[in-house]
Amino acid sequence: MIIRFFSFCILIFACCCSFAQQRAFPGAEGFGKAASGGRGGTVYHVTNLNDSGPGSFREAVSEPGRTVVFDVGGVIKLNSRIQTASDLTIAGQTAPGEGIVVYGHGISFSGQKNVIVRYMRFRGSINMARGSCTLTADNAENMIFDHVSVQWGRWDNLHIKNSKNITLQYCIVGEAIDPQRFGALLERPERLTIYHCLWIDNQSRNPKAKADIEFVNNVIYNWGSSGFVGGHSSAHHHQDLIGNYFIAGPSSKGNFVSMFDTTDHVYHKANMVDADKDGSLSGRLVTDEDFTRQKATLEAARQNVSIPEAVITGAEEALGRILKEAGASVKRDAVDQRLIGYLKSYGKEGQIFRTEQEAGGQGQIAGGKPEKDTDGDGMPDRWEKKHKLNRRKADGAVYNSNGYTNLEAYLNSIGM
Repeated sequence: MIIRFFSFCILIFACCCSFAQQRAFPGAEGFGKAASGGRGGTVYHVTNLNDSGPGSFREAVSEPGRTVVFDVGGVIKLNSRIQTASDLTIAGQTAPGEGIVVYGHGISFSGQKNVIVRYMRFRGSINMARGSCTLTADNAENMIFDHVSVQWGRWDNLHIKNSKNITLQYCIVGEAIDPQRFGALLERPERLTIYHCLWIDNQSRNPKAKADIEFVNNVIYNWGSSGFVGGHSSAHHHQDLIGNYFIAGPSSKGNFVSMFDTTDHVYHKANMVDADKDGSLSGRLVTDEDFTRQKATLEAARQNVSIPEAVITGAEEALGRILKEAGASVKRDAVDQRLIGYLKSYGKEGQIFRTEQEAGGQGQIAGGKPEKDTDGDGMPDRWEKKHKLNRRKADGAVYNSNGYTNLEAYLNSIGM
């Protein structure tokens, strides 16, 4: 009897450990891949495009332990910055029509932990305060941003400081606006992964990596004064750059890697650069000299290891994946389609804008109609019927044998 009891305890412990190591979703990679978000918690339906109040996105992310789904597509125009809670899953892939844009002011995940964000578009505006970033995640922990578009920040599009276990994958970080027009400032984050992201039409900081970072299979296109920027400080930073493609555009005047110092410890492998702006892809291999002339200290082995070697591709294959998938790509809106079009020109098109209006502004987004969800558990009736679930009983939080809930199984079926 005692033996059976201890065997049962060991089984329960093993299951709990297995769930603790569960990926945020199939395909999640990097140091933030184990974020569980709102798994097993409550479901909040965003039912309108209002700035605030019941059914708004702001209300949806204000409390922890939620999975946020969208019954509406379109543009949510903010009057002020949003601050999120912890333990959230934001499932932008559920929005009907062309999806969701959160526009006008930024969003902050700072001070929070355990967040999954997928298929969202966050865009700032020239109406934000000088020095504002579109998305901040300072003093944050265990987060993954997947297929997210981040644009029109006034200082940087993105700011991450003193955070750890963060992943950005298949994101677009582009078109930062006045006064700085910078991509991202990463200040002292630990265990940061940037994977299959597109950095496009930013004057500099694509990103600025005062960080311990693995930067794998990304594309930097049409940088202005500089592309990937080192930490360039007295503090020691460790940057791994693997399988990335640097492609100059019409605005590119500076170095594709820039502002490193001896305190920047760089491991690099299989990166490519195409600097001729001739409309065809004809890159060369990045060399040791490209970094040492910037004073970087070269390292012989990877320093930040989370992405398995088996899933790292060559730079050209990474470019192909980014062209297909980067950003909120369940259905790309006009802004992201335009940016992908610039990239496809391979040096001929692209511009670093001063305001979002110069870039064409934020147009309308087709809203579409939500699917019927009788029990409100986040899963449409047709999905529940297909998978033999109860359309009249909320069973989204029920776990499957693979460690995901029924709701997560549905969410994971949408998108790439």
